[in-house]
Amino acid sequence: MFQSPAEVAFSIFGFPVYFYGIILALAILVGVYSAYFLYKHFYDKEKASSIIDFSPYIIIIGIIGARLYYCIVNYSYYFHHPFEIFYIRQGGLSIHGMIIVGLITLFVFSKIYKISFFKLIDVFLCGTALGQCIGRWGNFFNSEAFGTPTNLPWKLFIPVEKRPPQYLDFDYFHPTFLYESILDLLIFIFLLLLFRKFSKHPGLIACFYLIMYSFARIFVEHFRVDSILNIYGVPVAQIMSLALILFASIFMVYIIYRDNSFRH
Repeated sequence: MFQSPAEVAFSIFGFPVYFYGIILALAILVGVYSAYFLYKHFYDKEKASSIIDFSPYIIIIGIIGARLYYCIVNYSYYFHHPFEIFYIRQGGLSIHGMIIVGLITLFVFSKIYKISFFKLIDVFLCGTALGQCIGRWGNFFNSEAFGTPTNLPWKLFIPVEKRPPQYLDFDYFHPTFLYESILDLLIFIFLLLLFRKFSKHPGLIACFYLIMYSFARIFVEHFRVDSILNIYGVPVAQIMSLALILFASIFMVYIIYRDNSFRH
């Protein structure tokens, strides 16, 4: 059985420091440095330092994109509570928003630093998988991103004040944060293995990430009860995941036809 010990890790001069923020910071650092080492090892040692140079901008813009996406799809709440848009430390970031804004930002920096965009998205999305694996534990401390009621041995206790109204009489729920964390770790390991074979085809590993993570998210979303927006009964996260699978599949076909070595 799982149960969050607390949301606040400690206080500094009366200012609470949340576990969510600590874990998010750790996840971002691990993700960025993973991207750096992968680029250095598989692509270009000399230009790898550029990743460290522009990563602070990527991080800031990515967090803003993740928050805005979350607030947009949950517009009915934030329209009436606009100041809570800035309450990031309490949770409410969307990986889909981070991916979309992050890809656009990486494209811009690839032009500024004269680095291959396809190589950048390979290493950053691989690092993202490891970062997500760590970051999902922030949901654990916040008692959020949980699934339907269950009595499985790995069940998650959710306090009454965190439960949806229709589940107030249930104590234990599927720890969907844990499901996604495990799947993200497996995706990261698989992508590492792919680097040895497909690093000569930049962009392909990024496609594998988008497809695998999207399928993982569709699976996990099936259990979750806190989807912030449904369209005709389908969680928007599943719809976005299907769109990413389609986009990545088309892009993968383009890469295969782009690289002549695939046809020999």
